[in-house]
Amino acid sequence: MTTACNTPGKVVDNHKISEVGKPQLRSVDLNLLTVFDAVMQEQNITRAAHSLGMSQPAVSNAVARLKLMFNDELFVRYGRGIQPTTRAFQLFGSIRQALQLVQNELPGSGFEPVTSERVFNLCVCSPLDNFLTSIIYKNVQKLAPNIHLVFKSALNHNTEHQLRYQEVEFVVGYEEFRRPEFSCVPLFKDDMVLVVSKKHPRIDAIITEADVFNEQHAVVSLERYASFSQPWYDTPEKQSRIAYQGMALTSVLNVVSQTHLVAIAPRWLVDEFAASLELQALPLPLRLKSRTCYLSWHEAAGRDKGHQWMEEVLVSVCRR
Repeated sequence: MTTACNTPGKVVDNHKISEVGKPQLRSVDLNLLTVFDAVMQEQNITRAAHSLGMSQPAVSNAVARLKLMFNDELFVRYGRGIQPTTRAFQLFGSIRQALQLVQNELPGSGFEPVTSERVFNLCVCSPLDNFLTSIIYKNVQKLAPNIHLVFKSALNHNTEHQLRYQEVEFVVGYEEFRRPEFSCVPLFKDDMVLVVSKKHPRIDAIITEADVFNEQHAVVSLERYASFSQPWYDTPEKQSRIAYQGMALTSVLNVVSQTHLVAIAPRWLVDEFAASLELQALPLPLRLKSRTCYLSWHEAAGRDKGHQWMEEVLVSVCRR
């Protein structure tokens, strides 16, 4: 439909007006998006060029074109590398998801674990890293010897951001990511116990909640993000019983073995150190006696076939 404008003799096409200022997808070089994805992951032009099989000048030229396309700097110099701008981070999740959707539909796009040289970044949270890291590593190596696993053991305030932009692809831990954009699968439930030195002068096999909080406690620092110990020390009265705060639960157990302090820990971890540190595990007379371990990832990553394969491996290995 056309309408007359105020200028005599001129007619305006409403359809054309609606498209004014809107870039057409057919005019966009979609190859630039693969360059953007690589540069975001590497945050270094040289490494991105190597991963893409391109020359460094070609990648630099592509980045310059991307800046014009999105009307943003996208990447600024930072030390020997580059740092994405806020706009680049906003774009990354959507672009990566779109590229994965297209890649999954291409002929021959299936993921072959035996030949894949892919890198997976995993966060296996402390104290679960004490036994799950080696189990995951050994099982993946049997199934896919060329896949490279990179582990870390601590959550932080940036973990959701890292999952969203797939800097970390999976988290295994006691924390449940409750936002709709995250997927969480329960793996198993860990029994918790009160751990004390075998030489403790007061604690015996039968104890009450009052007995527990009459003692002085050793904990994983409550200042740590997602501290393992935090759920049991949720009031000022309970926090007042804390005499030692360590950075890891293994350090806590070592202190307990040499003092009359008590601690709360998973039964499997206490069993592992009971003989060498002369520790004993007692039933925990508290409401929170167990914690569920979850496997978590961002839903945008779940469409990738390699990610789906690793998800199945982690669920199988950890539940076993």
